[in-house]
Amino acid sequence: MTETLEERAARMDLAERVVRHEYAQFQQVPSEGGPAECQSNWPVFHQMRLSQFMTWPRPLLESYQADLLAADAAGRNLLTEKYARMMASTEPERFASQIAPMLPVLSDERVAAQEAIVAIQVEWAADFHARFPRLGAGMRVLRTAQDTLQDTSLETYLRGELGSYSERTLDLYRELIDATRERGGNLTETTVLWTVVLAGYESLDAAEAAQVAVPGA
Repeated sequence: MTETLEERAARMDLAERVVRHEYAQFQQVPSEGGPAECQSNWPVFHQMRLSQFMTWPRPLLESYQADLLAADAAGRNLLTEKYARMMASTEPERFASQIAPMLPVLSDERVAAQEAIVAIQVEWAADFHARFPRLGAGMRVLRTAQDTLQDTSLETYLRGELGSYSERTLDLYRELIDATRERGGNLTETTVLWTVVLAGYESLDAAEAAQVAVPGA
């Protein structure tokens, strides 16, 4: 169904509110040595998160907004939980002993559902990197095997993010993934397109041409 201008404006407004709500939680994410530099960089946070949320249909945005509100009411922080779950890869021993006991437990069925989504999205990202190598060079590395304490892969990041969603939000997100796949789309490409448009480029090709070439890319 084609989205009207009014519907699109309302969805964009909702996406903005979700980004601001996330940023408020992001300010409370604990970081060793004090707040991380990225926690005070609203322009970059806004650009990156809005780019993702602009690909989401309204019911998914509404469901995730409800997740954030429910987390506030329960004294939880979904951004803290997202980054904590990433530590299962980057700091496995610390995660097992100190972090995992504080997080909601995910069932084997839930983990399997998330892994199916992660596999599709990593495949999309790999395809995007191949077609837009300069833009890809500025993005996260793709796979958990490439994780370091300084750099977290897309695969690990997705596990953390999906693990913070409610069951309803995850179901709606899977619907988005399935619909995108059925029409031959690529969610990475759509998301990065929004990113470069928000940065002032007319297209992915224009943004790709403007990037400094990386040796060997």
